[in-house]
Amino acid sequence: MNVNWKKTVTMLVDALLAVYLVLAFTAFNKPNAKAALCQKVQIDIQDENTNGFITANDIRSRLDANQLYPLNKPMQAVQARKIEEMLKRSPFVKTVDCYKTQDGCVSISITQRMPIVRIKAANGEDYYLDDNNQVMPNSHYSADLIIATGHISKAFAQNYIAPLAKLFMDNELWENQVEQINILPDKGVELVPRVGQHVVFIGYLPQASSLKERNEKIADFVEKKLLRLEKFYKYGLSQVGWNKYSYINLEFDNQIICKKKKENKNNPE
Repeated sequence: MNVNWKKTVTMLVDALLAVYLVLAFTAFNKPNAKAALCQKVQIDIQDENTNGFITANDIRSRLDANQLYPLNKPMQAVQARKIEEMLKRSPFVKTVDCYKTQDGCVSISITQRMPIVRIKAANGEDYYLDDNNQVMPNSHYSADLIIATGHISKAFAQNYIAPLAKLFMDNELWENQVEQINILPDKGVELVPRVGQHVVFIGYLPQASSLKERNEKIADFVEKKLLRLEKFYKYGLSQVGWNKYSYINLEFDNQIICKKKKENKNNPE
């Protein structure tokens, strides 16, 4: 009897390989006893020191309250997508990524929304705007942000205060110098600086219907005003004193109108 040894060996190798793949696949998908339960929950808030709206303890509490905290639960029962969806409902969370590892760890990575200005409107509303011009609720957050006060509706805050605050934040000098933006009833804009006992009136922000055009006009307007103010600080107030004037008006392009500070007769300057 002629035996085709070459064919036989090939079939045997194929069979052994098939058995090996089945065993390997089964072993890979069958967690060991230690990894069957969630042994560790790793919570990474990437900008916790910068924003400070939420902490790892806040995340644990939210997961516990929704019966989703995975520690000591079977790994197969941990619903990563459900954890993401629940945490994304927080008004302070920007992105969430949750995944499981084979060694029994559940990793949760979070980024927070970035506040750029706090609004304390005359109508009593108190909230933040983030870097996407969206409203964020008030919280225990205590970072040193510019505060905008006065006659501010949410629409005015999102369309005009937000781009104005971004321009200040993008300039190291004005980020440190401007402490407060105040909006008058006629929508005139006042700035309260950190240095100097005066208020700066820059006029009225240009309006436009489209976001792009509005941002461009506001940027051009503010750049011109702040350049004039910087020169006045450098060549004017540095000579006569930072507390010489109580009000500086930059509304008109060709002049700067200053109101002298009233002297205290009991303590003249």
